[in-house]
Amino acid sequence: VQLQASGGGLVQAGGSLRLSCAASGRTFSSRFMSWFRQAPGKEREFVAGMNWSGGYTYYATSVKGRFTISRDNAKTTVFLQMNSLRPEDTAIYYCAAGPSVIQSQLRSHSAYAYWGQGTQVTVSS
Repeated sequence: VQLQASGGGLVQAGGSLRLSCAASGRTFSSRFMSWFRQAPGKEREFVAGMNWSGGYTYYATSVKGRFTISRDNAKTTVFLQMNSLRPEDTAIYYCAAGPSVIQSQLRSHSAYAYWGQGTQVTVSS
């Protein structure tokens, strides 16, 4: 599975960005597709995830109600719509695919086998 993330940038607080993650390869075998982020000096943290077959979605408490994870009908691209952005959302955002991830592992970055290259999101105050 190859993942290509894009869509990051610089935005003012309160603004919006939409991240995309184009997947190729054996995507049908991925049980979960998720977004993580890592700010300088901090650990990589779970942001949002989607069960690839059923479309069920999961969110970190800090982004629930502001971010939305979705996919296209061809199941080749996963999106992260980010609204009401805050300076604390500043980080490098990574998409990840987990063929072997089960729901209890969803929020653990170590459970994911495939990662995109990351895209920088900077929110100014």
